Amino acid sequence: MAVLAFPVPASAADTPVTVQVTTGTLNIAVPTGPVNLGTVAVSSSPQNVSSQLGNVTVTDGRGGTTGWTASANAVDFTGPQNISVSNAGTSSYTTPAASVSGTATVTPSSLDPLYPPGPVQTATAVSGINSATWNPTISLTIPANALAGTYSSTITHSVA
Repeated sequence: MAVLAFPVPASAADTPVTVQVTTGTLNIAVPTGPVNLGTVAVSSSPQNVSSQLGNVTVTDGRGGTTGWTASANAVDFTGPQNISVSNAGTSSYTTPAASVSGTATVTPSSLDPLYPPGPVQTATAVSGINSATWNPTISLTIPANALAGTYSSTITHSVA
């Protein structure tokens, strides 16, 4: 019978080994437009127009546990005259629940009025990569006796 003998090391030492996972980015994508809110005839009474803006998507590729807040705002509509978006009841951004992928609790908030800027979606309980998509409805009150013509504005979204 043969006996195998293994040499016993005279000493041993450990070597630490690490790996680094780098963070990704936090981005927001919005419709390129233009979006038409509708058409109304001139009137001696205020009139409302509204339309869905199109999909807005936040992609959180940071791979962490930090939440995020998406915000929106608009500037006054310009045309033959200015139509303000700064007074309550003149404009709004109605935010539906978002379609979420990954781990995050995303809570909608609507804006009334469209200026100053305000949160429209807030993500909490985040873990890892996640995304959220929603399609808001934008509303505008055309004031009584508004001049005929085309009016335009810009809606700005941001995420932090």
